[in-house]
Amino acid sequence: MNFIYNLSIKVISGLFAIASIFNYKAKLFVNGRKGLIKKISAELMQNTAPVLWIHCASLGEFEQGRPIIEAFKRELPTYKVLLTFFSPSGYEVRKKYALADWVYYLPMDSKSNACQFVDIVKPTLTIFVKYEFWFHYSNELHKRSIPLISVASIFRKDQLFFKSYGSFYRSILTKFSYFFVQNQLSQDLLKNIGLTNVSIAGDTRFDRVNAVANSSEPLPIVLNFKNDTKLMVVGSAWPEDMEVLSPFINEQGSKLKFIIAPHEISEPSLKQIESQLAQKYIRYSQATSDIEQFNVLIIDNIGLLSRLYRYGEFAFIGGAYGKGLHNILEAACYGIPVFFGNKNFEKFQEAKDLINRGGAFDIADYSDLLTKYEMVNVPENFLLACEVTKSYVQENLGATDKIMKYCHSIIKV
Repeated sequence: MNFIYNLSIKVISGLFAIASIFNYKAKLFVNGRKGLIKKISAELMQNTAPVLWIHCASLGEFEQGRPIIEAFKRELPTYKVLLTFFSPSGYEVRKKYALADWVYYLPMDSKSNACQFVDIVKPTLTIFVKYEFWFHYSNELHKRSIPLISVASIFRKDQLFFKSYGSFYRSILTKFSYFFVQNQLSQDLLKNIGLTNVSIAGDTRFDRVNAVANSSEPLPIVLNFKNDTKLMVVGSAWPEDMEVLSPFINEQGSKLKFIIAPHEISEPSLKQIESQLAQKYIRYSQATSDIEQFNVLIIDNIGLLSRLYRYGEFAFIGGAYGKGLHNILEAACYGIPVFFGNKNFEKFQEAKDLINRGGAFDIADYSDLLTKYEMVNVPENFLLACEVTKSYVQENLGATDKIMKYCHSIIKV
């Protein structure tokens, strides 16, 4: 099985090399790993401080690892942080993340790469986020008695770890010092295969969105635009979302204002959105002193979304009609009702939980959105939905503290 695993890594590397000829992200994936071991060696050569190595597959996992990095910098300031990503969508966005001392792509999981990487970095502690389970890296860390923790992990019974023929993959799990999982099912699955070094900590994203909500500075342009009018914030809007939303915006625009934060802020994308609007709109970068006269504010920059939800009475979160629902917790932490598409949200536990509790609503089409909005807009229903979303976030805080307590217990400061 070791041979098959190594072969699969080589095949994946080869496929990315071929794809890099015509695919930009694949090119970043390949080029970002050229000479990488040598670069890491040169940059860490003089380091004598203890190192936390934290690895994330992509941007979403980074948001789960981020509260831990922040806690380490706050509670264990002598530690340096080395952050790695598997995917370009994580690395390219966060390669200049201020709280990480070094940020790299993860070298492909071969025995040689893993051995060299661990020898160079010499991590005191390693944390893999969510679904990251690499055979050679976990093996090399285990051989050197370096603690390896899995955080925010989720396990499903259809995964190879739990199949009768999955002994090779189960062997990877035995190399982990501890698992902080998100739910009871994950804990039960691990215990059923003899792994008792596990506890339910929850999802660190709750800690992250709560911290942002409590610390974000006001946005005067948005405040002036709102001007005491009810507001719906549309976060990470894809074209499929706008097909449902644009008739709703055009109908409700005289009674309800809208902020649209597109998933893609290229000029063609912005113009496409503008072409669908019959209401008076303005881009954020073009805001004028009479901005309160407009009904739709289109966000044409990056980094504001999590701060926009505080101004809304409602939120519509994009992505669920396509590749997957965007982060609904960024809105839920402000205690507002959340709407999203009904096609691709099932893998997000928070979406299912909030639907069941009455704080979130999956939307099939325009008429469904109109019906559910009118229902939620009834004052008693609105207040109930607000309480549901706010309390749901509050109930799930504390994962970072649980993880940090364990980290303190196993490392020497």
